[in-house]
This record gives sequence, C-alpha cells and structure tokens, in this order.
Amino acid sequence: MWVLTVYAGKEMKMFEFETEEQAREAFAKTNGCKVLSEVVYYNDPHLTLVAI
Repeated sequence: MWVLTVYAGKEMKMFEFETEEQAREAFAKTNGCKVLSEVVYYNDPHLTLVAI
C-alpha cells in the first residue's frame, strides 16, 4: 500500500493507493508540500526470505 500525505496550510490530507504507479501519478499531479510513503507489513508474504 502507498500513502500520499499532502500538507496545505493548516490542513493535512492522506490518500491511499494500491499500486506504486497510481501513487506516483497522483504525486506528480499534486501541488504543495507532499510525502509519498510505502507501507510495508512485517507479515507480507511477498517480503519473506526463503532459505535455500
């Protein structure tokens, strides 16, 4: 999951995206101070190491 955080004046808004592509597209179109973050869960099966 990807999160775009936008700071505008005294307001802060957060938007969630399923894919990196969607998040980066929104990041490019958004004005103001912004932060793009990837949320990584410790139990995500895509991130497990397999011992050989």
